[in-house]
Parts: sequence; structure tokens; C-alpha cells
Amino acid sequence: MSFTTNQLRDFATLFSRSEVKRWFKCDFESINIKLNRYNLLEKYRGITYLSLLRNTYKILEENYPNEYILKNEFLNHWLKEELGNDNSVIFNEFRIGKAIADLAMFNGISKVFEIKTILDKEYRLSNQLQEYKKIFNEVYIIVPLHQLSKYNSFDKTVGIITFNSIDKKFDLVQHAYRNNGIDIDVLMEVLHTSEYIEITKEFYGGLPFMNAFNQFEICKELISKIQPNGTPSVSICVGVKPVDSSVDKISQAKTPSESIKSSMPNRPVSKQIIDHYKNSFLNANSVFPTFVVGKSNE
Repeated sequence: MSFTTNQLRDFATLFSRSEVKRWFKCDFESINIKLNRYNLLEKYRGITYLSLLRNTYKILEENYPNEYILKNEFLNHWLKEELGNDNSVIFNEFRIGKAIADLAMFNGISKVFEIKTILDKEYRLSNQLQEYKKIFNEVYIIVPLHQLSKYNSFDKTVGIITFNSIDKKFDLVQHAYRNNGIDIDVLMEVLHTSEYIEITKEFYGGLPFMNAFNQFEICKELISKIQPNGTPSVSICVGVKPVDSSVDKISQAKTPSESIKSSMPNRPVSKQIIDHYKNSFLNANSVFPTFVVGKSNE
């Protein structure tokens, strides 16, 4: 069965965080509305909603590789295995200045990932990458394999990861340049008040005399001096505590603006959480296996 781009785009909205919350409340009305809209209710009547969602995801994966699909596949099948560790914390939609990164990972070395699908234009990419370089140690772009030639000479300091939509394989084809500097002004924009106060207290063993009017400038000055070269470790932007010249402990200082796999909780996503949802959501029976399309599920 063939689908129009508008149909695929419409069904892709089923995997938003708000929709998944409805599923776990056994509310499938939005699914029924879409099935009715395209005269598909009779076709799928009697199958479980979970089976329908799995089938829909597979169709989107093959025919509409949007950012959500690519992000999901990258998170589950590559990122945590290749670049992450048990202490990794991953953020979705991480804001840096005027840009919003698709994914950011902190595990002692900060990494940021910008996803470019076949549906995307690259006209904003240069500005986005410049913003990311101000605060991250390593910057990566994820691009379709058949569009590699379009990006491989874009910026030699940026890592490139390709995605082959046929075999669902990711490959690192260009390593990222390690940036150990940081723009203190951008860092302070990222940090919440409680975070920059806690960072100052953690590194200096206490806080100087300050008040609500001058605490920002005082903490900014102190944080800028944490390293000998005058630039603090980029990893502290999410409340990382250095242990023996490495970072082993990561606090949950911020929340992503939406979940990575839609059903994930509104918090940083650790490797263990990824494993849990990968095994329990689309790849196994979930909390609503007996609810079927077109029947009363009272």
C-alpha cells in the first residue's frame, strides 16, 4: 500500500510524547481518528493497537525517515554502544544560545549531535555548528549515507556519522576535533541560577559573600577560573563533578523539552533507561497488548 507524504506526516505525529501519554491511559481516540480519516479502520479492525503502532513505525522508518525516526534509531542502535557508557546522560532538544541541538551527551566529554534527514535543508547548519562549538567538546552531524558528499567538506572540525536507511546502519566517517575551550557567556546562559551557584560552591568549597543582584557576575568570574587556561570544563554545564581528573558522576540538572522515544520520562536519559524502553516498548508486549482496533475496550 502506498502512502502520500501528508499521510506519513500525519501518522508520524502519533509518536509525540503527548500521544504516548494517552496510550498509557488507554486512550486511543487519536489513532482511530487517523484510521477513519484515511478509510483504514476496517483494514486494521481486530488487531491490537500495539501491533498497529509497530506496523506504523516500520512504515515510517521505510518511507518517511524524519528526525524522530532517525533519532530513535541512532539512540537505540549506535550512540550508547559507540560513544556512551554507564554514566552517560543524554538530553533531547538541548538549547544553546539561539540554537537547539537534537541530542547532547555528557559523560566526561560533552558531545552534541545535529541530525539532517533527506527532508532537511542545510542553510542553518553553519550557524548551528558555530553555536555548538562554543560549549561542547565534540560536535557531530548525522546525515543520510547517500548525501555524504553534500556534507563531507562542510566543516573538517565536525564529526560526521552516516545512516544507511537500507540496512539501518550508522558509521562514523569523520572524527570530531576535540575542543577544550568554552565560551563562558554561553555557558552562563545555559545554566540555571541554582546550577551555577552549586558549581561555584562545589569547586571552591563554599560561596563568597554575594546577593541576588551580584551573584551572577561573581559566579561567572569564579567559574571562568576553574581551569588554569581560564576556561572551565564544558561538562560542568550540566552539573558534573570531576573525580580524579575524570567525570564519573552526572547530576540531573536539566530536563529535555521532550522525550527521546516519546514514552520516556521527562528527564535526562541514561543508558539503563534506554535499554529498558528499547526492550519494553516497541520490541515487546507493552502495557496495552489486549486492546484492539474497532472494539470496545472498556
